[in-house]
Amino acid sequence: MTDIKEQLQELVRGSDEVLPENGLEVKLKQGRPLIVKAGFDPTAPDLHIGHTVLINKMRQFQEFGHKVVFLIGDFTGMIGDPSGKNATRPPLSPEEIKANAETYETQIYKILDEETTHIDFNSRWMGPMDAAGLVKLASHHTVARMLERDDFNKRYTGGQPISIHEFLYPIVQGYDSVALKADVELGGTDQKFNLLVGRQLQQDFGQEPQIVLTMPLLEGLDGVQKMSKSLGNYIGITDVPGEMFGKLMSVSDDLMWRYFELLSFRTLDDIAGLRRRVEEGLNPRDAKFELGLELVERFHDASAATAAKEEFIARFQQGAMPEEMPELSLASKDGRLGIAHLLKEAGLVSSTSEAFRMIKQGAVKVDGVRVEDRGLEIDAGSTGIYQVGKRKFSRVSLT
Repeated sequence: MTDIKEQLQELVRGSDEVLPENGLEVKLKQGRPLIVKAGFDPTAPDLHIGHTVLINKMRQFQEFGHKVVFLIGDFTGMIGDPSGKNATRPPLSPEEIKANAETYETQIYKILDEETTHIDFNSRWMGPMDAAGLVKLASHHTVARMLERDDFNKRYTGGQPISIHEFLYPIVQGYDSVALKADVELGGTDQKFNLLVGRQLQQDFGQEPQIVLTMPLLEGLDGVQKMSKSLGNYIGITDVPGEMFGKLMSVSDDLMWRYFELLSFRTLDDIAGLRRRVEEGLNPRDAKFELGLELVERFHDASAATAAKEEFIARFQQGAMPEEMPELSLASKDGRLGIAHLLKEAGLVSSTSEAFRMIKQGAVKVDGVRVEDRGLEIDAGSTGIYQVGKRKFSRVSLT
C-alpha cells in the first residue's frame, strides 16, 4: 500500500466533501484494502463523461489497492431516483434496466481494471427480501428525517406530490452499504442525503459507518448547467473520436481546468505545471489539445486521438478560424433558438433578414459546417462556434 499522505492527496482530489472530515485517514490507517462502493442506476444506455467523474475516483482507489464495487441499481432503478427532481421520476421496466446495465458493463472498463473490478446488482439482496423485511427496513427512518432532504422539502411545501415509494429509495440505497459492508461510498453532491442514510443504517446494523465522499457535478459544455443528455451539453463516452475532440475544444478556457482536475489522470503537479505555462504565454488551445488527446485515447486509442486532433486543425485552423473570438452566453426560448435569431443576438448580423440572406449565400457555418437550413433550431445546452462570412466569429453557449 502507498504512503497514507500520498493516498489522501490523490483520493480527495476534486472532491466536494469527505464526511466525517478525518474519516478517510482513519480508515486508511487500518492498513487493509477498503471496500469502495459507487452506485449507478441504469437510466440510459450510454454514459457521458460527467458520469466518469465518479468512475475516475473509483480508479484512483483501485490503483492504491482498494476493492471497488460498481453497483448497478437494477432494483432501485425500478423505484426511480428522486434526487434533485421536482417531480416523481418514472420507474424503468426490467427490460430497460437489463439492456442498459449490459452497456454499462462494457463502457466502465475503458477506465476501471476489468480483473479487479467487482460488478454487483442490488437486486441480489433486495429481490429476495419479502414485504415484512422491507417494512422492517423502512422502520429505521422517519418521515421527518426524509423531509429534511431539500428536494422532498421543496416539493412538500410547494404542494407537489411525493409518492410513498420515493421514500424507499434512500433507504434501499443505504441498505446497499450494509449488504456490501462498504467502507467508503462515492456519490455526486446531489446524493449526500442518501449516502448519509447509508452511514446511519450501517450503525443500526452494528457495522462501522462508511466514509462519505461526494464529488461535484461536472458542468456541461455550456459551463453553466450540469452535464446532461437531456440538455444536449454532454460529451458521450461512445462519441466518435472527431466529435469528442471537437466538443472538448469548445470548452471555455476557464472550464478547461475543472475538466483537467476531474477527468484527467495527470498528477496534480503536472496540471499545475501546465497551468503555469499558460499563464506564462502558452496558448490555452494547446493545453486543451492535451486534454482532448488524453480523453479520446482513453475511450478509443492513441491513433484515433492523433487523427482527431489533425482533423480538428485542418478543419478549423487551416480554415482561417481565429484563435481568439468573442464568447457569449445566450438564453433560449422554450429550450431552443432559431439560427437567425441566434446570429442576430450574437451580433454577427444586424437583422434576421440579413441572417437568412447570408444562409442563402452559404456564408453561415456552425463548427465549420455550412448551414443550409434557414429554419435550423439550436438546442439549449449546446456550445458552438458560429461564423458569418470570412471574418465574423463567436463562440456561443445557449442556455
